[in-house]
Amino acid sequence: MENKIMSGDAQEVPQLELQAVIGFNGHVFSGLRVHPNREHLIYPLGSTVILKSLTNGKQQFLHGHTNNISCVAVSKSGRYIASGQVTFMGFRADIIIWDFPQRTIHARLQLHKVKVEDLAFSPNDKYLVSLGGQDDDSIVVWNIEKKEAICGSPASAQSAGHCLAVQFSNKSDDVFVSAGNGTLRVWELDLPNRKIRPTECQTGQLKRVVKCVEIAEDDDFFYCGTSSGDVLKVNLKTKLLNSCWPVKQKFSKGVNSLSTLKTGDVLVGSGDGMCSLCSGSNFKTLRKVQLKGGVTSVALRGEGHQFFVGTDAAQIYRCNYMDFKEELIATSHNSAVKGVVFPFATSELFATFSQDDVRVWHSETSKELLRITVPNMTCNAVDFMRDGKSIISAWNDGKIRIFTPESGTLSGIIHNAHSMSVTAIAGTRDCQRIVSGGGEGQVRVWQIFPGSHQLVETMKEHKATITCIRLKSDDKECVTAMRTPLRLMVLANTLFRAVCYHPEEYQIITSGTDRKITYWEVYDGSVIRELEGSLSGSVNGMHISPEGKHFVTGGDEKLVKVWGYTEGEVTHVGIGHSGSITSVSICPNNKYIISTSADGAVLRWKYPHAS
Repeated sequence: MENKIMSGDAQEVPQLELQAVIGFNGHVFSGLRVHPNREHLIYPLGSTVILKSLTNGKQQFLHGHTNNISCVAVSKSGRYIASGQVTFMGFRADIIIWDFPQRTIHARLQLHKVKVEDLAFSPNDKYLVSLGGQDDDSIVVWNIEKKEAICGSPASAQSAGHCLAVQFSNKSDDVFVSAGNGTLRVWELDLPNRKIRPTECQTGQLKRVVKCVEIAEDDDFFYCGTSSGDVLKVNLKTKLLNSCWPVKQKFSKGVNSLSTLKTGDVLVGSGDGMCSLCSGSNFKTLRKVQLKGGVTSVALRGEGHQFFVGTDAAQIYRCNYMDFKEELIATSHNSAVKGVVFPFATSELFATFSQDDVRVWHSETSKELLRITVPNMTCNAVDFMRDGKSIISAWNDGKIRIFTPESGTLSGIIHNAHSMSVTAIAGTRDCQRIVSGGGEGQVRVWQIFPGSHQLVETMKEHKATITCIRLKSDDKECVTAMRTPLRLMVLANTLFRAVCYHPEEYQIITSGTDRKITYWEVYDGSVIRELEGSLSGSVNGMHISPEGKHFVTGGDEKLVKVWGYTEGEVTHVGIGHSGSITSVSICPNNKYIISTSADGAVLRWKYPHAS
């Protein structure tokens, strides 16, 4: 993508500077990698590959995929990275080979349908082998230098199940292994005849679904992690099963990831969050560490004195081989992030919420400071009280919960706040009252006392779910948006998603599913003007800058747009989200814009205008 974007009237719009991304897709098996230079972590988030420096934490982004990344591989020399993606039924899924030193696309390869399941580089950077997903189920060998396919073949025999993993030998550019559901093959590349020839490995009576393959450094044996929670050790030369372990105490919830060490020992990552070091000779577990979420990646740094583990709870850990102690180095949401709020007059931290939890982050470092979870409950909205002494939150069980921002302890609860779920919430400036909106379309005002509360007022203007509440500075008036028209309004044919007061409070602006941004007169509810907010999909999030000169929007178009309020023109565009944007917020001191999206990402952009 060029650094300028063409808008409808062919003028160029400058791009926003992306400063940091909070997010990691832990559901991609072996998606977390360490670059051979030992300086960078490589991992996917949505359709972006993120390179994160291990020395200073700085991030760089490789944009080029059109949909979610499904696999990542790094060549032995470190010169290339390859990533594959998923796409829609009937379309071809891209493989991109990236030139790591240049941070550019070396080649875009298209053959597989719907999904690329796995990728592996040959030891001397000559070839890339790719495996298609279950709708494709073919293996293709590519010449990296010529950027073309050499040959391909169905991945498994007609009688066998789908193939799930491929791995290249460590010494030869002509030998690789494929494995999956009831299939285990060693392939040899016959370059002169442009063919790949498979040999079935003999496993006797053993029927297994292999999820990952790792070949020992000397190429004598390879290891296969299975969904049954055991590891097969197979001789690469004779293609015979050597052993299957552990015999009794299997790894719980399957073996998702394997790494072999110089010593011959094997690191095993299992679905129950256990990372175990097993002896290469007698397969006894020497050490283990329990992590949060199922382990999906184990990546060695250098020889393996240090290794990194990624889990499906979107956490990345750093572990040391010597003491086997884990250190949590990155956390992120593992489901769609629904919204973001800043506390009053402070830009140092902000809160985000997803269906599972509420999290408070340090803006500058992206460090998670606090996590609030209510088991089996979904959070719909969050706000900070103006004095900064409490976080108020709306939940799907019809309760309003109040937490302390330092420790996250529950300091108050309003039961049955709404008959259906509580869907929107705001605190008044005097910190005495809470205004809440519900799934049944009611707006309620609660007086808060130390240790108790009282319902002061109920307003029923809406016929449908309240999505957003904004209060006027004198707390005398509020404006609410819902999935059908607004309270003081003309009937507009849209589901409103967001609403904001202009700081001078004589106008409000709304956005919603009709892709329009509408300015309204507060006094009589008349429409002042309408802007085309996005080319495709609804506008889900909107926020006005503190002085009212600019506002930001984001939506299904996946672009963050900064607008001039009076001109109604886009001044900057931010490209970086790979899921629909759910909310946007400008921090109180006009330094950053924070945007959140449905793929679990939280992005921090530099605010482009001087405050």
